[in-house]
Amino acid sequence: MKRIVPIVLAVALFMENMDSTVIATSLATIARDIGTSPIALKLALTSYYVALAIFIPISGRMADRFGAKEIFRAAIGIFMAGSLACAFANSLEGFVVARFIQGMGGAMMTPVGRLLLVRAVPKGDLVAAMAWFTIPAMVGPLVGPPIGGAIATYADWRWIFLINMPIGVAGIFLAARYLPEVERVPGITFDWPGFVLSGLACAGIVFGLSVVSLPALPPPFGMAMAALGLVFAVLYVRYARRVENPVLNLDLLQIPTLRAALVGGALFRIGTGAVPFLFPLMLQLGFNFTPLQSGLISAASIGGAMTMKFLARPILKAFGFRTTLLATGVIGGLFVMLIGFYRTDIALPVLIALLLLGGFFRSLFFTSINTLAFADVPRSNAGDATSMLAAFQQIAIATGVAAAGGILEAGIKLHGTELPTIGIFSVAFFVVGGVATLASLPFLSLPKEAGAEVAGRRVPAE
Repeated sequence: MKRIVPIVLAVALFMENMDSTVIATSLATIARDIGTSPIALKLALTSYYVALAIFIPISGRMADRFGAKEIFRAAIGIFMAGSLACAFANSLEGFVVARFIQGMGGAMMTPVGRLLLVRAVPKGDLVAAMAWFTIPAMVGPLVGPPIGGAIATYADWRWIFLINMPIGVAGIFLAARYLPEVERVPGITFDWPGFVLSGLACAGIVFGLSVVSLPALPPPFGMAMAALGLVFAVLYVRYARRVENPVLNLDLLQIPTLRAALVGGALFRIGTGAVPFLFPLMLQLGFNFTPLQSGLISAASIGGAMTMKFLARPILKAFGFRTTLLATGVIGGLFVMLIGFYRTDIALPVLIALLLLGGFFRSLFFTSINTLAFADVPRSNAGDATSMLAAFQQIAIATGVAAAGGILEAGIKLHGTELPTIGIFSVAFFVVGGVATLASLPFLSLPKEAGAEVAGRRVPAE
């Protein structure tokens, strides 16, 4: 298998994943420059996630109808336009709108990139390709905060977004040159009522949970929006059962491997998705690290994620998806819980070792479920499956961050402190790590040889 396809996709996805977190450590600087408060500016974070939630469900159908390669290149262009708008924004309203445009591009990049892999790469090579593809999702959120903090400290914050221009141009050029032409699916129609209902459902849930965890607006408002999103989700489920070819095809949940990957992946992301939110805060508020120091320490897990890239295929070939996911779900969750035991009397290299090992097992879990999800999905339905997988992912991450923020807020009120203590952070890591370990449960019902062809294992003769 030529590695150039997943590498080209990974370059563009790294830009998107890094940029989604890079402004976290730069909010104060940006807010001061455009004349607003950091709390209000957190609406820009929320608008990005809302755009993802709205446009992810339709990304698969767009790729099926107009071509995955063409939509992927267009997504990079839209993301670049949003980045340029961010760099020249001079008001809160302008910045929020610019981030929404970025989110529109980002909503297409990840699911369409995954679709390109599934359709362009033979099943026997999919594990190795997916290992390269999942690296940006691990690396981007880790290197984003220190890069953003360094740029905001030593240069103009607008370079955070301007550096996307050459990366985006390179991504479009490389995609045009090296990505294969994937056949379009004939007879694709757009389910506009379903798009509206699913968009309102996903946007309501993600926006509501984001507001709860990033209180730019009152938390009760966020809870009400999340509840409204759940109402639209119920309405969508009822609608989807009555029509042919809904935008999110719920019939695909009858495929055991896809269903297990969706449910297990959601549980794991609820737990591990809270770590990029909790860990830097714990280091800064609990141990008095600077933002740059906390970002550099957080980046230690990159080493584990990169090592996984070389070992994922032999591990899955030796043990299969079921055994690998049962083990990595539990071990990955336990390593999150172990972070909660860290104290100042423990040597820093111990913490770094926890991050390295945790990064390895988390990355192996994500590579495995992203591959297993498509093991039994017909190629004609791969677009719908990618949209569903990405939608579940965004909701799960927002749920995890909201849950972590809720635990910190509850701990502050219970202990009567102004800021969360180290003990409160420990409880948060124990809880979210425990949720991550539950991700193993959906895989118990899978047969031992589930996804054997994709894993490169020999299927026993009947």
